[in-house]
Parts: sequence; C-alpha cells; structure tokens
Amino acid sequence: MNTKNRILPVLIFAAAAFFLWYMSFAFPWGIFWIKLAVSAAVLAGLSLYISRKEIPELFSFRPRHLITGPLSAAVLYGVFWLGKFILSLVFAKSGHEIGSVYDMGSGYNIWIIFFLLLLVTSPCEEIFWRGFIQKRIGEKLSAVPAVLITSLIYALVHIWTLNLTLVLAAFTAGLGWGILYRLEKSIVPVIISHALWTVSVFVLFPFT
Repeated sequence: MNTKNRILPVLIFAAAAFFLWYMSFAFPWGIFWIKLAVSAAVLAGLSLYISRKEIPELFSFRPRHLITGPLSAAVLYGVFWLGKFILSLVFAKSGHEIGSVYDMGSGYNIWIIFFLLLLVTSPCEEIFWRGFIQKRIGEKLSAVPAVLITSLIYALVHIWTLNLTLVLAAFTAGLGWGILYRLEKSIVPVIISHALWTVSVFVLFPFT
C-alpha cells in the first residue's frame, strides 16, 4: 500500500475521533464512561482491522515491558501532580477545571469505571492513537513530528469540553505515551502505562 493510501485512513479516523469525542464529552445523553469506552473500542477495532497484518509487530512483548509500563505510569502521575501544583499558582481556574473533569463521570459505580478504564478505554485508546495514528504518521514523517502531531490531535479532540486544563493534560499524556511507543516499538508497555495511569488518576488516587 502506498503512502497516500496509508495516510488517508488517518485523516478519516481522526475526523471520526473528533465526532465520537464530541458525542462522549458534549452530547447530553448517555453515561459518559460507557460512551467513551464504546468510542475508543470502535476506533481501535476499525484500526486493527485495517492494520491486521501488523498486529504481531504491534503487540510484540518483551519482559522489560512489565517494568517500563508501570514505571512510566508512575513518572507521568508525578508529572501531573507537579503540573497541578504549578497550574494552581498561575491559572486560577485550574482547580475548577480539574474538578469538572471528575464531575463528568460522577454518580456511576466506581468499580465499573475502574474496569472500563483498565480493560477497555485505555487499551483501545492506545491501539488507536499510538498503534495506528502515530505509527502511520511516523511512516510519512520523522519520529518527533509524528509524536507531536499525534499528541496534538489527541489533545484537540478534547476541545469540546472547553476545558483548557484537560486539553493540556491530554497533550502532556500523549507526549509521554508517544515517546514510550517510539522507544519500545510495541503497544504493550503503552497500554500498561495508560491503564495504570488512568485508574490511578480517576479511581485510586484522584487529584481532587
């Protein structure tokens, strides 16, 4: 498949992600966590189907992934803890915006949220964003632009929330996972990192 035919699905799926994230974050219907999980699963499923011949490479496993995954999640959590402190000093609305992120999914069973994040949303997001979008952009551009562009798109799909703190958080997390994927050339440690980070931030050790 030529480069043009490999990039076209990226543009189509990125547009689909904007629509699905709008439905998840801004459309006043349904349960937020379920909508987000379904959206991520749809994108991951379609991207895996298109890239089905690349699945063994995408999910290649090395024992060190059991270290780099959790370690990167812990580092990223620390970065966000420090970022929350700095934002509170320079951006008065940051506390309110952080609280509003948690409010979107409030009132739902915490353990259902835990397992959705751990087993569905986080793995599917990484399959799509890093395993499909970043990988294909990286075939056209060098590593640094691929990581930056993917992280920017990942951040911008959250624009429907009108929450600057969330958009910045998504960009920062996207950079971390994008770099990890670039270094490891496997989606496995990135899935581990994303899953552990999200359940820590939203369930186990929230920033509120």
